[in-house]
Amino acid sequence: MYLLIGLAIAIVLIGISAHIAQEYQRAIVFRLGRYHRTAGPGLYFIIPFIDRQITVDIRTRTVDLEQQETITKDSVTIKVNAVLWFKVTNPEDAIIKVANYNMAVYQFAVTALRNIIGQHLLDEVLREREEINATMQKIVDAATEPWGIKIVMVEMKDVEIPESMQRAMAREAEAIREKRARIIKAEAELEASMKLTQGAKQMEESPIALELRRMQMLSEIGIDNNTTTIVLVPSDFTNAAKSFTELVGKKDKGQSTQNE
Repeated sequence: MYLLIGLAIAIVLIGISAHIAQEYQRAIVFRLGRYHRTAGPGLYFIIPFIDRQITVDIRTRTVDLEQQETITKDSVTIKVNAVLWFKVTNPEDAIIKVANYNMAVYQFAVTALRNIIGQHLLDEVLREREEINATMQKIVDAATEPWGIKIVMVEMKDVEIPESMQRAMAREAEAIREKRARIIKAEAELEASMKLTQGAKQMEESPIALELRRMQMLSEIGIDNNTTTIVLVPSDFTNAAKSFTELVGKKDKGQSTQNE
């Protein structure tokens, strides 16, 4: 009878002392209030009424940092939210050195986010998100490392800008695009003028090239259904006619002088 009672008590004690930790869990065992060991994964035993355990999940966790209203370095009020990923690398430090590591990581990350935004201009916040994310990760990771926490990644999700600032940025972008268009147009006109000057010099050196250009213009005009046809007289003909006119004028002037 006593044997059965003792066997039953032993089975109950074994059942109470036996525990199983999953692959992603670690058990922090305290014996009489002092840290004793880290158990798991798998089967482990503790002494009932003497040992106490706290189970820690070592998987990567996702923390959604709520939207923060902060001021940039150039005094623009914006709203920013972010996402943080972290995991427990040292379970005993996460339990012993900080009361609530989840809340501690969250609060420090929110504070770091506000401080980093305050150190950057609005344009930098919009353009240099990767650099800001990397900086924030290093800052938070350095602060949480003594707690046995590893910051895996930090990403800013949304940056909300006031409507007045959005309109100002739109006007600025429009002005920049207009400036770029004017510069391109001016460069095109400069290049065209250089080409025209070069062509004019070549035609001046070779009169036959000018005549060929005139004939080309006639063919281009003839393509269209125009009612008026313009015939261009070669420059040699005009020069000859001009010389002939001057010669006749001089001859007539000489004859009139002799008659007088």
